Amino acid sequence: MAEEKELKNLIIQGAIYKTQYTWKFENRVNYETPNENMIYSFIPGTIVDIFVKTNQKVNEGETLLLLEAMKMENQVRMPFDGQIVKIYVKKDEVIPKRHLMLEIKKA
Repeated sequence: MAEEKELKNLIIQGAIYKTQYTWKFENRVNYETPNENMIYSFIPGTIVDIFVKTNQKVNEGETLLLLEAMKMENQVRMPFDGQIVKIYVKKDEVIPKRHLMLEIKKA
C-alpha cells in the first residue's frame, strides 16, 4: 500500500490548489533575483578591451568593455546611470560563462 503524502497549497496566479509535491519539485533550486549591481559574462570568451576605470561615472548605454566570443566582439553596456565600483577582469583574460566582470552602483 502506497504511503499518502500530505497535501500542500500551491498558489498559481492567485488561485490556491491542494496537491502533492513531487520529490523533484520539493528539492528544486529556488529562483534568486539577480543583483543588478553585478555584471556577469553571458558567454565564455576573451576580454578584448576595457573602456572604464574604478570610480568612473558612466551613463546608461555606454560601452564598458568588449568581450570576444566565437569570433564576434560583444559590447557590454551600462544598464543605468551610475558608477564603476570594481573591475574583476583584465585585458586579454579568458573568462567562463557567468564570470563576475564588473561591480557597479546607481548614481
